[in-house]
Amino acid sequence: MVLTGLQLQGFRELAAVTPGIDVDVYQQHGKDPLDPVIGLGRADARIGFFGRDPGRDEVQHGEPFIGAGGQHVRRALYRRLHGGKPLPDFEASRVVGRDFYWANTVPYKPLGNKAWSTKVKQRFHPLMRELLVGHWRGDRIITLGREAFLWFGIGQTKVERERLEAFWESEGRFEESVAVTLATDDGRSRQFHIYPLPHPSPLNATWYARFPGLLDARLAQLDVRADNLALP
Repeated sequence: MVLTGLQLQGFRELAAVTPGIDVDVYQQHGKDPLDPVIGLGRADARIGFFGRDPGRDEVQHGEPFIGAGGQHVRRALYRRLHGGKPLPDFEASRVVGRDFYWANTVPYKPLGNKAWSTKVKQRFHPLMRELLVGHWRGDRIITLGREAFLWFGIGQTKVERERLEAFWESEGRFEESVAVTLATDDGRSRQFHIYPLPHPSPLNATWYARFPGLLDARLAQLDVRADNLALP
């Protein structure tokens, strides 16, 4: 699944007026800093992953969730789908992701790997909503980290934002799920079921060591199997 010409144009136009994109990293890898790093995966993928933003490795390979943090996810997927066998190499990590949907709050690498501001996330929100609502058929999303989870509250009512914030503060947030409805600018809407996890970064000292077990539990909860990756 790839972006249409109009979708790509929309991202490029917004990126052109967005300060803070790490242009040097794009240039180092011969990449256009206006092109989004989005690995949409297959439209009929049953499960999606939603993160904060791409990093250096994602820019280099033009694919999200391929760097150190994403490799934690891909290793777990490989073990789950291959009878507990370890991920053999980098190429296998790319292949194992093809049956899932991948997206970020903002599909551009920020300077210093700082989280994008709310203003920038709001700027790209309509385009990302369109991808989730209009171009992906699945509705189960594993979010990675607070920024990715609370993205689903952008543009929602105050009551809905408070509901999501309260869920994030709850002790069971990494075992339970929450339903959220997203709507496009032209009025289409769909409900998604969000399964939050902490961000798999070594800097996240509180949760880093626990992340593999939490992810394995989520994959079991969502019944991830080789014969159960696509929607009927």
